[in-house]
Amino acid sequence: MPAGRSAVVIGGGIAGLATAGLLAKEGFSVTLLEARGRLGGRAGSWEKSGFRFDTGPSWYLMPEVFDHFFRLMGSSAASELTLTKLDPGYRVFFEKHDESIDIAADRETNLDTFERIEPGGRAALTRYLASARDTYQIAVKRFLYSTFQSYRTALTRDVLGRTGRLARLLLQPLDTLTSRSFADPRLRQILGYPAVFLGSSPFAAPSLYHLMSHLDLEDGVYYPSGGFTEVISRITALAEVAGVTVTTDATVTAITTDGGKRAHATGVLYSDATGTDHRLDADVVVSAADLHHTETTLLPPALQSYPESWWRNRVPGPGAVLVMLGVEGALPELAHHSLFFTEDWQDNFERIFGRVTSIPDPASIYVCRPSATDDTVAPAGSENLFVLVPVPADPAIGSGGEDGTGSPVVEELADTVIAQIASWAGIPDLAERIVVRKTVGPQDFREDLNSWRGTSLGPAHTLRQSAFLRGKNASAKVDGLYYAGATTVPGIGLPMCLISAELVLKRIRGDVSTGQLPEPL
Repeated sequence: MPAGRSAVVIGGGIAGLATAGLLAKEGFSVTLLEARGRLGGRAGSWEKSGFRFDTGPSWYLMPEVFDHFFRLMGSSAASELTLTKLDPGYRVFFEKHDESIDIAADRETNLDTFERIEPGGRAALTRYLASARDTYQIAVKRFLYSTFQSYRTALTRDVLGRTGRLARLLLQPLDTLTSRSFADPRLRQILGYPAVFLGSSPFAAPSLYHLMSHLDLEDGVYYPSGGFTEVISRITALAEVAGVTVTTDATVTAITTDGGKRAHATGVLYSDATGTDHRLDADVVVSAADLHHTETTLLPPALQSYPESWWRNRVPGPGAVLVMLGVEGALPELAHHSLFFTEDWQDNFERIFGRVTSIPDPASIYVCRPSATDDTVAPAGSENLFVLVPVPADPAIGSGGEDGTGSPVVEELADTVIAQIASWAGIPDLAERIVVRKTVGPQDFREDLNSWRGTSLGPAHTLRQSAFLRGKNASAKVDGLYYAGATTVPGIGLPMCLISAELVLKRIRGDVSTGQLPEPL
């Protein structure tokens, strides 16, 4: 037991809050420092004129991961959140196709849908989902909760028995697998789009990630009442009950070390809202900030495990232009989640991830309409829309603003996608009904979140940037310095961020197991 030991956590996003809470439950005296005036990181919020927007994650997948975290903290998801299973889970609009496709809340309906669109689709999707389910289960059991300190723990009978299949899934792109399974390009797009959740492209993400289709086509998509703002609120409350001291408007400027032959973290330097400098000593430092920022800004060159030269060979996930719209009147044409896919998908992704990048035109976009499920996010008779447009990870695209005051490229793109939604979904008067508008661009991600290259998600999940090949969660040069969040293992997404918090605790304990920690702590 770490009686009397102290820890400082940098960053008040979901990973930082979760890590702080788990360390407090473990017996550490924990202080969390957040540079901005509010918590949540990418899972932020913005309000105006009775509209309340989640400004980041909006898909509640892998509910068992959330529940496991809450149980580690002595609670449960059922106690902390009110979850609604969405039906349809999402709706998909396709360029040059009048018919949209709904992905239902139940597996059988989705099998029927695939069969209707492509004869033989039911049998093909049954095989695909069986593989996705098996891959997901082995990933949870052996890989997602592993720090990869010891590879022997993964050399188990269930992994070794799947070695050939797992190798094939790792070495072929996701698009190759979907193309072999289905002929209709719309079905291939539905099965390939989860690569975007991983900050990647279906043409680059390993087909191992077809496991994601188990989540949306079988497990279903959920929504927490109050949005993801409520998820952050509940995790914050549990952390504070466990004893965490949360300090906002505290910008960490350096991680301090003892200067010994083998450096050990001793705390941090930070400045408060008045510009006053402070020193906070600690036995353990956890950075849940962007890994690139942590390594290249908060540590001197001699102590950087991941120096700038390492990042030159990394692939960033996409940038994003976000468009938040308050709209008068109902929008039944849109589901809670709607996806808009372009016909030339490969060109779309090549523009984002290729050697020569540009903003796709038209773009494949995502639209969230939480007011379809939650009447607290918009005034009565109005709708709340959150639009995400994947773009290259390039801060030069610019920043956003309210009421059209963002950078010209960002605002022009916002106008374009509003017109695209209106045309594809059959809402001709959409633009005239907008009463609240705010945009966010890649430059905002860099300035507000210290995001590497302005990416909205983190390093892409390519073969060379997944599992043990991703940035490790402990410094190789500074003892007592650990990392959490989307830029380290296991990767991108709120469930992965919660798991990353648990992996920090495993590192500190010296636990090299691959399973979940016993509940509660």
